[in-house]
Amino acid sequence: MNAELCKKALELVGNPNVLINIVSRRVRQLNAGGGGLGRPLVDVPASMGLADIALTEIIEEKMGWEVPVEKAAVRPVAKKRKKH
Repeated sequence: MNAELCKKALELVGNPNVLINIVSRRVRQLNAGGGGLGRPLVDVPASMGLADIALTEIIEEKMGWEVPVEKAAVRPVAKKRKKH
């Protein structure tokens, strides 16, 4: 992977763990081929690796992502039992 591409993509994503997940998912899609999602969304030279292609797509904002918002865990309330 190109270090400069990693830095630029990390500035956009913000979280390195999320960046790794986005890149790895996109690399799997590119490896699968087939069409549609299996083709690069940007013009790249043939010598560029799949991870670099994924980073370039992120930098050029050809693909989007959402980071889910964390919610506070709420403990369920037990129902009252009927006495017999």
